[in-house]
Amino acid sequence: MAALETDFPPCVAVFGTDGGSPFVLVSDHAGQAVPPEMDGLGLSAAERARHIGWDIGIDGVGRALSRKLHCVLIEQVYSRLVIDCNRAPGHPTSIVTVSDGTRVPANQDLTAAQRVARENAILHPYHDRITQELDARVGRPTVVVALHSFTPSMKAVARPWQVGLLHNRDPRLAHIMIDLLAQEGLTVGDNQPYALTETSDYTIPKHGEQRGLPHVEIEIRQDLITQPEGQEEWAERLARLLPKAWALFCAQYPVPHHTAQMQDATV
Repeated sequence: MAALETDFPPCVAVFGTDGGSPFVLVSDHAGQAVPPEMDGLGLSAAERARHIGWDIGIDGVGRALSRKLHCVLIEQVYSRLVIDCNRAPGHPTSIVTVSDGTRVPANQDLTAAQRVARENAILHPYHDRITQELDARVGRPTVVVALHSFTPSMKAVARPWQVGLLHNRDPRLAHIMIDLLAQEGLTVGDNQPYALTETSDYTIPKHGEQRGLPHVEIEIRQDLITQPEGQEEWAERLARLLPKAWALFCAQYPVPHHTAQMQDATV
């Protein structure tokens, strides 16, 4: 069913507390919820549980990591098939009609008003909550960490990376993390399996680059974090390496204190 008949329940889940850490964790694709009136988007539960519907395993990683780092995690709880919160409003892939070969019945032939309704109910409140968190940290060093996971293969092509670090206009923290992860014997992607850009992504450009805040986007291969044991392993690894990376960053670069004014960051 394409129409939006009722208000969406809250789209954001917040975990952890601010214990003085510089890190703010965000997870654009952590949830699988679908509004009841959309009748599962016309898809089976098995289809919605695939990688097309959410970032498998990243919910467990993020929540464990927020506990270990004593920091806040902001999650989007709706399926990316309802609306992708890592896409700008109106982006062609914001509300997909087909994903990895799967046609999404509830997303066909949407009107402009129906698209705006999803943006107003899910996309904007999620990013407003991130903005609220960052605004509350004005005057403090702040690092935006976007957490994602990726499918082990796409279109029958295997992806060898166990983890990827994504960056665009400011690669500094990502490059430090790439080195630290590689030192652990991992196969690490540099802007793999995806490249972060200002047009394909929304969260890091909006909350990291435009504010001039240090940031990194982390992609973990899903087969490594499907089970709780793998989620805990990766949370433990990131809880060790992110503070180390931040210390190295601070030793190498001037660390700007977070200001309320949105600005263009150039490196």
